[in-house]
Amino acid sequence: MDRYTIFPTISTFFIVLSAILVAFGWNLAIKRRLEAHKKMMIAAAIAAIIFFIIYSSRTLLAGNTDWGGPPSLAPYYYVFLIFHIVLATVGAIFGITTLVLGFKEKYAKHRKLGRVTSVIWFVTAITGVAVYVLLYLMYPGGHTKPVFDILFPQ
Repeated sequence: MDRYTIFPTISTFFIVLSAILVAFGWNLAIKRRLEAHKKMMIAAAIAAIIFFIIYSSRTLLAGNTDWGGPPSLAPYYYVFLIFHIVLATVGAIFGITTLVLGFKEKYAKHRKLGRVTSVIWFVTAITGVAVYVLLYLMYPGGHTKPVFDILFPQ
């Protein structure tokens, strides 16, 4: 593993860890173990923050990895990538909002939004792993470029 793949591997680990912790936290909430639920969700948020720090640092310092697969699949990959990015952004906003509602003890709104947020976060983690697999396992070899060159190829 080289310096261009170690950081995506680590950041992908943290987003998956975050989703797993959310699943455990959701289960704890269902069982009404609310103090354990709170701790688990804080741990999930910390894992998500670690992911974001690693991902954004790599993006700013080294850029993102371009599609290395067949050109015929590139349009599908880019649509999938944009879907993932939008979903991750929505999931992060929902996640922050859900956490704030919980800390403010607005539990009815927290419960209602938390269900939606959790599902969005699970799908975000799954699509994030798919992007990782496509870029680093199935079709490695794409060049590392600034993020706008990746999203909007010329």
